[in-house]
Amino acid sequence: PPPAKAGRAPGPPDGGWGWVVVFGAFVSIGFAYAFPKGLAIFFKEIQDFFGTSYSEIAWVSSIMLATTYGAGPISSILVNRYGSRPVVMFGGLLCGIGMVSASFCTSILQLYICVGFITGFGLALNLQPSVIIIGKYFLKRRPIANGLAMAGSPVMLCTLAPLNQFLFDNFGWRGSFLILGAILLNCCVAGALFRPIGAATASVKTQATEEGKDALKEDIAKDAVEMSSPTNVPGETEVEDEGGRDCCEKVNQYLDFSLFKHRGFLIYLIGNVLMFLGFFAPIVFLAPYAKHIGIDEYSAAFLLSILGIVDMIARPTTGIIANSKWVRPRIQYFFSFSIAFNGTCHLLCPLASGYTGLVVYSIFFGLAFGMVCAMLFETLMDLVGAARFTSAVGLVTIAECCTILLGPPIGGGLIDTFGDYKYMFIKCGAVMVLAGTFLFIMNYYNYRMLAKEEKERKAKEEDPKSVRTETEGRNNWNKETTQDGPELEPLKEEQELKKEVNGT
Repeated sequence: PPPAKAGRAPGPPDGGWGWVVVFGAFVSIGFAYAFPKGLAIFFKEIQDFFGTSYSEIAWVSSIMLATTYGAGPISSILVNRYGSRPVVMFGGLLCGIGMVSASFCTSILQLYICVGFITGFGLALNLQPSVIIIGKYFLKRRPIANGLAMAGSPVMLCTLAPLNQFLFDNFGWRGSFLILGAILLNCCVAGALFRPIGAATASVKTQATEEGKDALKEDIAKDAVEMSSPTNVPGETEVEDEGGRDCCEKVNQYLDFSLFKHRGFLIYLIGNVLMFLGFFAPIVFLAPYAKHIGIDEYSAAFLLSILGIVDMIARPTTGIIANSKWVRPRIQYFFSFSIAFNGTCHLLCPLASGYTGLVVYSIFFGLAFGMVCAMLFETLMDLVGAARFTSAVGLVTIAECCTILLGPPIGGGLIDTFGDYKYMFIKCGAVMVLAGTFLFIMNYYNYRMLAKEEKERKAKEEDPKSVRTETEGRNNWNKETTQDGPELEPLKEEQELKKEVNGT
């Protein structure tokens, strides 16, 4: 057999070209998160142009955000199959095509298709690969790298808000969409920076593993043929079962559905699905709310810039705090507090009656929003690990897309019904406070259970054995020197392969 370390992929470099990758992720993640919010500048004018209601125009951002999150599994599958670089470049091309096509739309339904689905799908192909590749380049500095990459969203937001208002004043919403489509093509340049890492070594490891499995399967299959009856009917049944298993294995290779048995993953999923019901609506309606109470257009757009500037500072700062030795072991609590703090800001927003009050709200909202976004994926990777993170992101985003899709239209419906924005902010705040409280309580329970399980495992390991054979002693010596895993791991793998061939 080959040496123990021959097939192992190199560890994350935690630097070097990784910082260039962080810059590329900064651009692509910035567009993916900030672009749907920046389009809110055009909503009032598009609403008047097509004669639609608040809830109807809110569907443009909702469909775009839901497509961005709902296409997560497709993006994860494409990343596992082709890598991050071509997926991001293709996503940038789709974004440009969607916005250029939107500039020629003649109905709100066409905007749903061009802006919502096509551009949203392109942004999905930018978001997932950018988050995934950072996990491959960084380990020790991963919270800092994630915080810097996530800072792309506020930077783009505080840039796009006044830029969109300038473009609208000079070119109208159609000309602005045409120019924004060209700007989104920069995502192709960002994707070109995503150099693959560890591909050759990983392929050698996979090839060696597959060869070993094939050889073992052939031996077991021969034994099974010798012990089976001479009839050929059971053999045909086994072939059909193997075909079904191969299909399931291919699906599970890209999306690990066993994560739904993971306690921490389920807690994270439920809390985030609830949180996103009130996460994006306040940003979508912040500028229209300011215009509604009589604030001029540029001052209303400047509120989004204030939010973005504070968010820009909050994300890397949160990454540094989350990477500290005091916070990182219990980062889930910090994440829960950030969500509850975000909701509290929305509950207090109706008290802001003038422009000064909205500026104060934007500052605190930007701080809370940056804290949540900086830890959104770091907490998931902390729960499931880097190896299962790609599948976890895909499964989480497809589950979150439903509440993301419904959040802004529900808020728009409340505005249409009551003629006042305060009920929308109260709804969003109450939902997020509830989500943060749920995550805090359940994470406390999860940490207690993990500590209890770890204590039981150590107790079993320290339990003295009455008989220790010479073979067991040799296995222990091999374990200490090579550190290749538990003593019975080869036996377990052989048993699993036998079960696989026998159809169990």
